[in-house]
Amino acid sequence: MTGIVMFFAALVLLAVGYPVAFTFGACAIFFGAIAAFIEMMPDPTIMMVFEEFVSMFSMMPFRIYSIMTNTILMAIPLFIFMGIILQKSRLAERLLESMGMLFGKVRGGLAISTMLVGTLLAASTGVVGASVVAMGVISLPVMLKYGYSKKLSTGTICAAGTLGQIIPPSIVLIILGDVFQQPVGDLFQAAMLPGLVLVGIYILYIVVISFFDKEAAPIIEIPEDQKKGMIARAVMAIVPPLTLIIMVLGSIFVGIATPTESAAVGALGAMVLAGMYKRFSIKLVLDAASDTVKISAMVFAILIGATAFSMIFVYTGADYMVEEFMLGLPGEKWGFLILSMGAIMLLGFFIDFIEISYIVVPILLPISETIGINPIWFAILIAMNLQTSFLSPPFGFSLFYLKGVCPKEVRTTDIYRGVVPFILIQLLVLASIVVFPSMYGL
Repeated sequence: MTGIVMFFAALVLLAVGYPVAFTFGACAIFFGAIAAFIEMMPDPTIMMVFEEFVSMFSMMPFRIYSIMTNTILMAIPLFIFMGIILQKSRLAERLLESMGMLFGKVRGGLAISTMLVGTLLAASTGVVGASVVAMGVISLPVMLKYGYSKKLSTGTICAAGTLGQIIPPSIVLIILGDVFQQPVGDLFQAAMLPGLVLVGIYILYIVVISFFDKEAAPIIEIPEDQKKGMIARAVMAIVPPLTLIIMVLGSIFVGIATPTESAAVGALGAMVLAGMYKRFSIKLVLDAASDTVKISAMVFAILIGATAFSMIFVYTGADYMVEEFMLGLPGEKWGFLILSMGAIMLLGFFIDFIEISYIVVPILLPISETIGINPIWFAILIAMNLQTSFLSPPFGFSLFYLKGVCPKEVRTTDIYRGVVPFILIQLLVLASIVVFPSMYGL
């Protein structure tokens, strides 16, 4: 039971607010010492307990070296750098302004354009927080100015911003590729159709709501002086990032480049785009590099802490206890899927996707292999599930991102009520992937 107690102790510490990497590392050391003491029973000595404790962590230097030389994980800082460069070059602002004008005549056009821009940002940056904040700052005031309901406006922005969790190049999919030991390119390809289906249903929902509730999304009258050259401006705003997306994802799908190599191309392409928008400078690169180092250091610190945590978890035999419980569930595969998806969604309310990917998923992975579940399918289910947890009240991270940049008249309850329909849509798509995987080519 030592490993199980350690797992819940870590969850409690994370819920209280302790830093993630230190929580995992400290729990591993503390409960590792307890496990070593129990192992040496009934007549333990300090030297015997110490030797057993040291032997538990004897492989830790090799694990850390393996993490630092992992070519798959090298793609993470490169994609983060690409996303930050594009964010600082005001890509989102240009896209939203152009798309908003293009769809202004359509009822609900601003919300539709926000969703489409969110899709493009997801495919070009993959950074959820940056997408939500950018659209919250730029798009939300415009939608409120033209009389859009607070619920529809905030719900659309949160849902569009979290598309970076499932639409490649997604940091989540890169991490899951490492955990599952599956090619990241295969995960990217497998995630494209579910991601696009999700976007399509989002837009369909906006169209339906705008049709039946005309006050929620009024038509916008565009001044005559702004109509001139409107399409040309939209094309100029859309084509460069779209070209970058095709270069990055296309090179992976065709097999020309690995995800890490395409991430390097994407980082270079982002700087070229910044130059095209006349935003490139040495300061921009240094600021983006500094932010990238901070985020990457956080990710890898969590990974090292999670590695120590999982070593002790396995040492105590807790993984066998979890496996025995899961395999004993009624319905075998379906019982396992329902419980695992429910547990991941529940944990997603309180902890980040990185912790879930490196702590919870490795516990579930051997069980899924024993049952015979397709690893690509299971990884896509987890990615979609983690995206849902980003939106779910009361602790969805996207809700906090948006609340931080909202005007004062937008209350937290407006955001919570606004995301509920989009959460239901995500659950619908998740259920369809579970029941009809062949429909998505999984």
